[in-house]
Amino acid sequence: MRLSEFDYHLPDDLIAQQPAGDRTGSRLLVVSPSPAAGRLDDRRFTELPALLTPGDLLVFNDTRVIKARLFGRKASGGAIEVFIERVIDEHRALAMIRASHAPKVGAAIHFDEQTSATVEVARKPGGTLAQLVFDAPVFAVLERLGRLPLPPYITHDADATDDTRYQTVYAREPGAVAAPTAGLHFDDALLDRIRAAGIDTAALTLHVGAGTFLPVREDDLSRHQMHAERFTISRATADAIAATRRRGGRVIAVGTTTMRALESAAARSDDLAMTGETDLFITPGYRFRVIDRLITNFHLPKSTLLILVSAFAGREAIRQAYAHAVDQRYRFFSYGDAMLLSRADLAPALQADPLADRPNDQQAPMQSVAPPEPPAAAPGASRPRGPTGPHQDA
Repeated sequence: MRLSEFDYHLPDDLIAQQPAGDRTGSRLLVVSPSPAAGRLDDRRFTELPALLTPGDLLVFNDTRVIKARLFGRKASGGAIEVFIERVIDEHRALAMIRASHAPKVGAAIHFDEQTSATVEVARKPGGTLAQLVFDAPVFAVLERLGRLPLPPYITHDADATDDTRYQTVYAREPGAVAAPTAGLHFDDALLDRIRAAGIDTAALTLHVGAGTFLPVREDDLSRHQMHAERFTISRATADAIAATRRRGGRVIAVGTTTMRALESAAARSDDLAMTGETDLFITPGYRFRVIDRLITNFHLPKSTLLILVSAFAGREAIRQAYAHAVDQRYRFFSYGDAMLLSRADLAPALQADPLADRPNDQQAPMQSVAPPEPPAAAPGASRPRGPTGPHQDA
């Protein structure tokens, strides 16, 4: 299977630079299974409760995005940018470092007059990756001095609006360097409506890592190695999934990060309650064990997440859905619109089709994909926001 098979042409002006006026103000493309490929229905995200069934379970990723970008100076006075990849413990973190000359082990990085860090370990796998020891708690330093790490295709620097809107309303556990963006569409009022409709909710934690910014460099997908991300699934969430299965409900992942955590756990044990790391790369042919439906944003061409949704909903269904979304001018990527996908390999009799009671003339026409063009550089991609390369959205 080749990376080049997962390409599409996206006009730059469809890349959302700002969030919708309201969190729930986005559009929702519903892709329902059919024998041919998929039926497409243009909805609003506020309609989501009506598209689910009482007894279903929505599973969210409650990770919280940290202000992972720090700017400081070396002892020599040279400027240095630090992008925190993972917080290890109270005072230690792994970081990508950008400087004219990489600091050596033992070197100090000064962020202000009171705060500094020392390079404890340094290595260079395609860039300078260092383990830093801070003289103050890492999370406190980031909250005081850090900046939010927006994706490279968003062309403005993070401001107060981004500090709020590039964070889900249910974010609890700090540690991610990118948002689980499918969750950005929910507000508290919509969550209340969902629960009032008899739809259960649960949460897990997967800290989205800096590897999400890195592109796929191998055309042969069997040679691609995913970055590892840490996840935790609680006993309560594992039990909620089991109870949903017993009553015949569907498990719906809010975001690809939620899906990867649950599918990774299911590949290891029948008991999903665990803490671990996942480097699972889901490609067409993968056998899904947990997730029945998926809420997700639109993903970059040639990204692992476009490959993942193609594995989940079917390659032809995704091809048609993305062509339709471009034609209908949906907004793409982190601050863009959303999709509701159903698993392609489930028997139609097991799926509640939200389009079944709608006249055929109200169903969106299928579109054919435009011939692939060489992908243009995304706006702002050359600006140093995180590790170089495109950002893949949850």
